[in-house]
Amino acid sequence: MSHAQRFNIYVIALDKEVLNIKKFRDRNPNYIEGKPCVYVGMTGKSPEERFKQHKSGYKASKYPQKFGLYLRIKLFEKLNPMTFTEAKSMEGKLARALQKKGYAVWWN
Repeated sequence: MSHAQRFNIYVIALDKEVLNIKKFRDRNPNYIEGKPCVYVGMTGKSPEERFKQHKSGYKASKYPQKFGLYLRIKLFEKLNPMTFTEAKSMEGKLARALQKKGYAVWWN
């Protein structure tokens, strides 16, 4: 892997309790009841290490910190690794693709 291709995207399964937060629901108007709730992110670390950081509160987004359950590895493993530019673009593409499938998704 080249130095440039050291970024990863990741998907964290979120507890359905996150749907009780209006801001989260408002960002997912086409959520289909019963579909997963997830957080999509990008990192220069391994997805496993980044998940641990979210849970510990280090540089954490509030949704994966409070509601994160586990990594949804099958949703991202074939995409990694990539360059920073690719990861930034793929983060949004993957998040929107999951929303189109009816998932409730949060990303930055």
